[in-house]
Amino acid sequence: MTSPTPRRHGMTDQAADTAVDQACRMLRLPSIRTQFNDIVETATRDQMSYRAFLAELLLVECDDRARRRSERRIRAAGFPRDKSLRAFDFDANPNIDPAVINTLANCDWVKKGTPLCLIGDSGTGKSHLLIALGTEAAMRGYRVKYTLATKLVNELVEAADEKVLAKTIARYGRVDLLCIDELGYMELDKRGAELLFQVLTEREEKNPVAIASNEAFSGWSNTFPEPRLCAAIVDRLTFGGQIIETGTDSYRLTRTAALNNAATTTAPEQPVFADAQQSLEIVP
Repeated sequence: MTSPTPRRHGMTDQAADTAVDQACRMLRLPSIRTQFNDIVETATRDQMSYRAFLAELLLVECDDRARRRSERRIRAAGFPRDKSLRAFDFDANPNIDPAVINTLANCDWVKKGTPLCLIGDSGTGKSHLLIALGTEAAMRGYRVKYTLATKLVNELVEAADEKVLAKTIARYGRVDLLCIDELGYMELDKRGAELLFQVLTEREEKNPVAIASNEAFSGWSNTFPEPRLCAAIVDRLTFGGQIIETGTDSYRLTRTAALNNAATTTAPEQPVFADAQQSLEIVP
């Protein structure tokens, strides 16, 4: 039987600080170690009880660990850039209902395994929403993987050539949410389409797929030339899921035009002789 650790009476504050630092290192409690002095000052000022002080220490460590786990899941997802729902300009695209997007941010659809399709022209916010919703899922504890459609197909083709296709498909099947961007931008040959179909089948009714495409479903025959396979892929990606049409007006193009117009309007007129003077000054 292990004997109880003896209490250390008469420990000075300096010795106590040293002991806390060493214990935090040993127990791997970095947040408590770095914030200990600030929490002690707050506890003294607010006259916290011993129980409240201990709870505050432990909650600080729990919160920080949750944050670090979210950051690791977001990095593991492989998003090409940071996008958030807070940064999305709903006023610039009236086709998108903020209430619908905010409901999706709760990630109930991820839990239920239902697919999500974002359909619209370039510059309408599809990729932004895809990445932002994927980030929300990662922050809520789901394992997320982001990939471009062509990159995924190329990886599957290489895996098939190297006889590791089953392993690769299983890896894509295990993540809680698979985000496929730019589906429909390039035509896929029959082999690539069949391999993509295998990934979708692996995930069917278990883990959801979210896609962003610049092509309406009626135009997917350009991406998947084989009609029966095209129909099967559309079925896998839409059955019981959410379809959001982001429209045809490019937000990026509209914003660029507005900025250019504003710059032209506010730019002061330069006198003619200024150009002539500048030309004289640069002549060697």
